[in-house]
Amino acid sequence: MPDEVKPNLNEAATHDAQLAADNIASGEEKAPKVDFEADYKAAQQFSVSDIDRTSEGSAAAKAATAPQQNVSQAQETKTQTQPTSKPDDFLEAAKDVGSSQTEGVSNVSDDLVEKALEKGERKN
Repeated sequence: MPDEVKPNLNEAATHDAQLAADNIASGEEKAPKVDFEADYKAAQQFSVSDIDRTSEGSAAAKAATAPQQNVSQAQETKTQTQPTSKPDDFLEAAKDVGSSQTEGVSNVSDDLVEKALEKGERKN
């Protein structure tokens, strides 16, 4: 079922499109009719070549898309950790993290939150 093209002067992207829209609006030219269904069917015919419809085309497609290099298989590795049974090691690491100067503040007080809010209000 053909659809009629309705040009819009405000949406014409090029000078030629504006002239065509003017001519259609004034009646000098007829608006073209577009049959989307027929165009779609024609496009489907062109989307697959004749050779692709044969077994020769299938073989050519497989050859063209075959991998060029051998890919090694992934090997599963298992890692097993040994318990140290030394709680002092953990405590020492926890102290290092808690007293770090470059990491986030670990003790947040109400005064610290108030200061942060004040600084944020001054910048806005």
